[in-house]
Amino acid sequence: MRVTADQTFPIRLELNARSRQALAEPRTQLCDFLRHDLGATGVHVGCEHGVCGACTVLVDGVAMRSCLMLAVQGHERRIETVESLADYDTLSDLQQAFRRHHALQCGFCTAGILMSCVDFLERVPNPDETQVRDMLSGHLCRCTGYTGIVQAVLEVAAQRQTNKGV
Repeated sequence: MRVTADQTFPIRLELNARSRQALAEPRTQLCDFLRHDLGATGVHVGCEHGVCGACTVLVDGVAMRSCLMLAVQGHERRIETVESLADYDTLSDLQQAFRRHHALQCGFCTAGILMSCVDFLERVPNPDETQVRDMLSGHLCRCTGYTGIVQAVLEVAAQRQTNKGV
């Protein structure tokens, strides 16, 4: 079958625990599909080359740059954006720690950083500062200097370990 650029295809996915569907052209980036077609405006598009990390989302639980994926690659996948972190009026522990440690300023990159932190803390539940800084090296932030972000992530990791009784 020959596919042309102006054809559209139905894309079905689970977005923030809700089944969603919309049409997309084969060349549509996942970040644009999520923002413009599905209304997930927490997905920010920065460099469009996978360098800045602002568009990071979780795809089947793994942090991915949504500007490097096509919408068609998201078909039948589970995608989580920053909108999935808060429970109505209650911020997640990570979001609360970002607030306490002033880990954001303009906020443009924050959504992507939060999503990378969610994935990171799942894989590395008790990180040290070097590990956190290494994870953050995949994000560009012109405002914070990263220190508050590192402190927030380390605090959440420590609280979670304490809550587990470790």
